[in-house]
Amino acid sequence: MAKYLLENQKSERLLFRKITPKDFDSWLPFYENPESTRYWNGLPKNPEEACNEQFNKTFERYEKGLGGMNALVHKETNLLIGICGLLVQTVDGIEELEIGYSISPKYWRKGYAIEAARKCKEYAFKHKFTTSLISIIHVDNIPSKRVASKNGMVLDKTTTYKENPVAIYRVHN
Repeated sequence: MAKYLLENQKSERLLFRKITPKDFDSWLPFYENPESTRYWNGLPKNPEEACNEQFNKTFERYEKGLGGMNALVHKETNLLIGICGLLVQTVDGIEELEIGYSISPKYWRKGYAIEAARKCKEYAFKHKFTTSLISIIHVDNIPSKRVASKNGMVLDKTTTYKENPVAIYRVHN
């Protein structure tokens, strides 16, 4: 069941589709840039291992109906520029629906993360998946906090998630 996936959805510059094993080489540069993961503890140090772990989790989510990241493909270039999606998460013992997003470093600061995150928010609320959405952001990740704020989210609480100090940003429908 792919209830939470935005397959075949579009935004102004992006196409959303399922991630496939063929995307691995295109996504690997994300993990090869230390800036991409500097805020998150607990990831493998080897870029290939980290990318492989993410892909395995993504495919497992697809199989279990727990949402998942979508490949973000630039409409004009047909290149994979990031991943974004709706993810079923458990935070402090409560099941939530999260908007997760990561953009390849060479496409940072061009508005792609906010464009994709907004599309996820609109899609989730249009289909009445939930009455509120969260984003789980490391407390030091200012760029990601800006994306959440531009998506209408506000700081709901701080907590620990997967051994990381995080800010939970939330938006209500």
